[in-house]
Amino acid sequence: PIMQELPEDRKRTSRLMVKGSFLNLGDEVQAATPEFLHGFPEDVERNRLGLANWLMSPENPLTARVAVNRLWAQLFGKGIVMTEEDFGAQGALPTHPELLDWLAIRYQYDLAWDTKAFLKEIVLSATYRQTSKVSSEKVAADPDNTWLSRAPRFRLEAEMVRDYALAVSGALSREIGGPSVYPPQPDGIWQAAFNGQRNWATSDGSDRFRRGIYTYLRRSAPYPSMLTFDAPSREVCSIRRTTTNTPLQAFVTLNDEAFVEMAQALALRLLTEGGESTESKIRRGLWLALAREPDEAQVNVLVDLYQEQLPVYKADTEGAESLLGTIFKEDIEALATHPEAAAWVVVANVLLNLDGALTRG
Repeated sequence: PIMQELPEDRKRTSRLMVKGSFLNLGDEVQAATPEFLHGFPEDVERNRLGLANWLMSPENPLTARVAVNRLWAQLFGKGIVMTEEDFGAQGALPTHPELLDWLAIRYQYDLAWDTKAFLKEIVLSATYRQTSKVSSEKVAADPDNTWLSRAPRFRLEAEMVRDYALAVSGALSREIGGPSVYPPQPDGIWQAAFNGQRNWATSDGSDRFRRGIYTYLRRSAPYPSMLTFDAPSREVCSIRRTTTNTPLQAFVTLNDEAFVEMAQALALRLLTEGGESTESKIRRGLWLALAREPDEAQVNVLVDLYQEQLPVYKADTEGAESLLGTIFKEDIEALATHPEAAAWVVVANVLLNLDGALTRG
């Protein structure tokens, strides 16, 4: 990587390699861009800064199209061009070419590359705000939702799964910037085969609950819960993520230490904000997890769950105390007995695992 261009007397000479052989060099070549594309700006030097100007030139139709396609894919689950990483001859054709043109022009010229304004415009559109409910007529006419006959439905990305659970629980640290942090992960992940034991020094305080973007990543041993939710290992560049649905994902969100701590934080929030009755606490939890008014059937199921768990933990006081952990224990103890609090942790754990909480739809 070069942070500064080399002086002229130190720049190397580049030559054409005949048939790709470095032993058979041809004519000397100069820095340039393909002639069949738009011309290189005449008022800039032929260096990396000049190449950046060429990429962002108003005459270049590709940069804005690639950018808006990736932003579209973030919101709709897939791009107007399905192959986000490939706009070339091997890539897919756009499903809505006129829309892609309009979005690119809007983003580049009208909004002057203002990404926040661009995203706001899309999420306020009628297309994005459709219901994701599927009818037999829509399935017959548009089985893959290619024509956006309904709102898309897809699971949140790995980092978003963590961030959303933290936000719902109320434990999320909103600090911006700073070094990477080490949230809880299973023991032994960092056991190196040839370099001895490397310990994962779990963070304390608010660092324990920072957004997924600040989690320390080691390519040879990625953060396991994110890897389970299809985050790339970062050994190679990954533009488009695959999305799977495996039992191991539910195992992580139900049992991983970090998610259990989030359930403890959410239980404290329900006890603090949920009112006096069991039903009102559960309604508050469902509203936090789903961002909508809950259905009566959902409320009734969770009321039954709480009432089932309460006698279990009254009979198992050690298990109840263990489930409260240590971080939020003192605050919870001021609001409820150990059996009651443990039952609420179980309910909170279920709330964070609802399909509606992990899925955009």
